Amino acid sequence: MNTPRNTLTFSQIEPGAALKKALAKSRADVIAEIASSGLKGRGGAGFPTSVKWNLAAAAHSSHKYVVCNADEGEPGTFKDRVILAQYADLVIEGMTIAAFAIGAAEGIIYLRGEYAYIRKDLEAVIAKRREQKLLGESVRGCEGFDFNVTVRMGAGAYVCGEETALIESLEGQRGEPRNRPPFPVDTGYMGYPTIVNNVETLAWVPCIMAKGAPWFKAIGTERSAGPKIFSVSGDCERPGVYEFPMGITIAQLLKEVGGENTKAVQVGGASGRCVPASGFSRTLAFEDVPTGGSIIVFGQNRDMLAVARNFLEFFVEESCGQCTPCREGNVKLLQGVALLEQGRCSMAYLNELCRLGETMQLASKCGLGQSSPNAFLSIVANFKDELMGRTPAHRAAVS
Repeated sequence: MNTPRNTLTFSQIEPGAALKKALAKSRADVIAEIASSGLKGRGGAGFPTSVKWNLAAAAHSSHKYVVCNADEGEPGTFKDRVILAQYADLVIEGMTIAAFAIGAAEGIIYLRGEYAYIRKDLEAVIAKRREQKLLGESVRGCEGFDFNVTVRMGAGAYVCGEETALIESLEGQRGEPRNRPPFPVDTGYMGYPTIVNNVETLAWVPCIMAKGAPWFKAIGTERSAGPKIFSVSGDCERPGVYEFPMGITIAQLLKEVGGENTKAVQVGGASGRCVPASGFSRTLAFEDVPTGGSIIVFGQNRDMLAVARNFLEFFVEESCGQCTPCREGNVKLLQGVALLEQGRCSMAYLNELCRLGETMQLASKCGLGQSSPNAFLSIVANFKDELMGRTPAHRAAVS
């Protein structure tokens, strides 16, 4: 899975070329180019990148920061690891272009704790770019534009993928989400305006500057522009990292990866939704089935209740415990799965569990609790017959 299965656009971009083009523009024109491309956050939320940059650029402050969210903790997602290992130049160049656009002088790569082995290579790329005057004082001879990047390590907490929890961690605090507003674009790291962008999002920025916004906009759909990097795993012949246009159908993707005879696909990792075979004509796009890039393929022999249990065990472990809906709700859902496995869950109680999941989606403080019921709810909706009426004989058959 460390080698992309098809050719990535990233391999066509010469380091430094996009930055040269960006520095020849005004800051406003750089943001306008990103806006024209239609680039949205590739971490899963799909927030327009240019809007975030515009807000930070408009903030009045003596200090501003660009943070690369490399805390790739979503189960089933490993694309950012490949991008960092093979295309770190592009990620750092994207950070540099972002810094120029908003007026930042410092960038931080917040690296997932389990990716510590990548840190040495990242710092070598940073050092090389500094030698080439692509970082440091007067970047590429642009007077008044100084920018440096450092690498900071996370400790392996899933919740720190949420941008405000990540900022809390960077400041040396417990990784817990903040109340919003204020938002990081005006009150972020150390109280200063901060933009937090995903690894893949930043890697696309130099591609857009080098190839032009019309190139990016012409790929994908009207509301989901550009190519997308996918992490594909599970019951398929060719798992790995792929680049496909946004708007590809699930069926088309399964054909490419050798997973045609599939029972279900989990789109978006543990926090995403489970799509049954009847939904394989749906598109992977922000307006249909959104995803940060994780595609987990489940073959015909997979027990979907076991899938739900596996995801909920993860969320019970990873909840920061700050808010009641997430802290208690995930435990209750997991207990409900145990009752289903024992054949002791009535339809009435299953409906109560579904209502609990919907409440969690509305009442949880951050994206962890808001999305943790997704897999359970979609599995119940699409595989209710498989979940209900478990007997000891059935458990023995699937174990």
